[in-house]
Amino acid sequence: MMTSDLQIVAVHTDEQYQKVRELILEYAASRSFDAALAKIFTELDQLKDYYTLILLAHYAQEPAGCVAIQPLEADICEMKRLYVKPQFRKAGIGRLLVEQLIAEAGNCGFQRMRLDTHPQMLSAHKLYHSFGFQEIERYNQNPIPGIRFFELQLGRGV
Repeated sequence: MMTSDLQIVAVHTDEQYQKVRELILEYAASRSFDAALAKIFTELDQLKDYYTLILLAHYAQEPAGCVAIQPLEADICEMKRLYVKPQFRKAGIGRLLVEQLIAEAGNCGFQRMRLDTHPQMLSAHKLYHSFGFQEIERYNQNPIPGIRFFELQLGRGV
């Protein structure tokens, strides 16, 4: 894949929001349904209000992945819905989405970014560690057994 064919944009238009909805539905369908996804349909109906920022990656004009942040506290945000379509994985798109999201979160005034992730998503854990995320204590009520929690001090990770 050529990076010149890759474009990452902040989502603003109805068409872009629709593409993100489709990606999140694909993400949800790729996982066995669990309680952590119970509110996903409400979320999909309220994307503009639910997230501070959503990034959408296109590769050769095709939606390839997305990631978002939502505020937890005044200076803390949470990374949500990092997803790259299977045919675009291993091309660095996830890394580029996370890198841009970290930069944008700092620009939005956040000082820390948190996330939770499934215990079996080892490649995601490796990605998060590469940006400087550190494992922390539970900060939410995610019901998935073995869920792992991470945090990054913004301005130091990239």
